[in-house]
Amino acid sequence: MRVATWNINSAKARQARLIEWLDRVQPDVVCLQETKLADDAFLELFDEDLFRRGYTIAHHGNGRWNGVAIFSRVGLGDVERGLADGPGFPEPEPRALAATCGGIRVWSLYVPNGRALDDPHYAYKITWLAALRACLEKALATTPVLACGDFNVAPTDADVWDPADFVDATHVTDAERQALRGLTDLGLVDVTRARWPDEQVFTYWDYRSLMFPKNKGMRIDLALASAPVAERVRAIWVDRAARKGAGTSDHAPVVVDIDEAPDGDIGPMVPPPSPRAQRKPTGADRG
Repeated sequence: MRVATWNINSAKARQARLIEWLDRVQPDVVCLQETKLADDAFLELFDEDLFRRGYTIAHHGNGRWNGVAIFSRVGLGDVERGLADGPGFPEPEPRALAATCGGIRVWSLYVPNGRALDDPHYAYKITWLAALRACLEKALATTPVLACGDFNVAPTDADVWDPADFVDATHVTDAERQALRGLTDLGLVDVTRARWPDEQVFTYWDYRSLMFPKNKGMRIDLALASAPVAERVRAIWVDRAARKGAGTSDHAPVVVDIDEAPDGDIGPMVPPPSPRAQRKPTGADRG
């Protein structure tokens, strides 16, 4: 079973690219984030294309800067929208969606950005992650879990291009990383790092300043699996091809192959960045 997660950064704007990507990669389950569509609008755009490809759809969105989706061709049961007792900003936002797909409780998650350390959105982010922990802890008591999505947290300094560029910024603070560790402390495995412990892996590159061709990125799109799922992972890789070219999201899909790997144990980023792009800046480069 192939499961993928992708912050699509507007499903409407990426419609053609999404359909092309589905046909190329052939995922069985897809978790999308930041669809920026209401439920009816998402179904109107994608229902026919996804139905013809064998997918059943669940979507949770209101047309604003959020929205999450799961579509599956291995079953889509017990759909759950939102987080129980989750915080709002000021009202609860469509940032979490769960469904049972192929016997696994799959979550599509779009963690709040946080914006700035002194912004109320930052405190909201920490509280939201605590509510997510409570929901995942409950789910783990009864079922295998795969929590996928844009977590808007780089787990360690190894998950950003250059830690010096993130001083006094969100995504890398102790509080955010501690909140993320609250999830892995439940027994969830960061399967990308488990498979590629020493490799440089990014999933997001800002549109500005040629960050993608320079490979100045962050790893903030994660797949967290309970032990019974993690043990079945045969490959996990970032599809950089989907980030290339015009009109793409600033995130690349993360693909998790469970039980079998149709393309072999490829990764961690496919295709890999050029050797020059992987080089970190020297003092001379910084000018």
